[in-house]
Amino acid sequence: MEASYQGDSVLERIADDIWLLEGGLVDFYGFAYPTRSVVVRLPSDRLWIWSPVQLTPSLSEAIDRLGTPRHLISPNKIHHLFLADWRAAYPDALLWGPKSTIDKRPDLHFQEPLGDRPPPEWEEAFDQAWFQGSRFMDEIVFFHRASRTVILADLSENFSDDFLRTNWRAWQRWIAYAWGIVEGRGYAPLEWRLSFFDRRAARSARDRVLAWNAERVVMAHGEWQPSNGRRYLEKALSWMG
Repeated sequence: MEASYQGDSVLERIADDIWLLEGGLVDFYGFAYPTRSVVVRLPSDRLWIWSPVQLTPSLSEAIDRLGTPRHLISPNKIHHLFLADWRAAYPDALLWGPKSTIDKRPDLHFQEPLGDRPPPEWEEAFDQAWFQGSRFMDEIVFFHRASRTVILADLSENFSDDFLRTNWRAWQRWIAYAWGIVEGRGYAPLEWRLSFFDRRAARSARDRVLAWNAERVVMAHGEWQPSNGRRYLEKALSWMG
């Protein structure tokens, strides 16, 4: 994916030791997509940064006030665009991602591929589930235990009507509603759903996620959910059967 970027970033605290980082828009094959990171401060005061957005001087200053970035996470092979910039700015940070991301970015040095178990370097702050069964893409979903927050990348897209009317053309909005990547459904994009030929594997990961009984749900694209997280996930992942 090639990306163009517009806008600056905003840091928002949503619970103790967890923040949302709202980035600008990227062009994804002609569709304007918002970008969002999650920043977690670990017990050691080091920072865990999921799906880093574009790094700007003002953002770097805000991050430095929170702590020292130590872990930079790509949840799937699409969310990798700004890893190199963050790694250059914070050379002691470790890069993490599933094997699909690692294969896509041979120019970067990653730690061991992520799967169903969080690495010990993350100080027992997370649970995670590896969604497999699609030949197109896999994704690691994370659960921040202390805040009871589930963190998804593209397994749920939850665009508001206001966002779509402002940023998408009429024919693009039709696709969004037809595919259910809007508020009220929050599904994954249709082409990804159709690529899950082994839905048993996906359902197993989904059941694990639902068992976390999340309070909050944060996704990369769309309206995040500050409450009733499990109910939201039941709906958003219901297409798995």
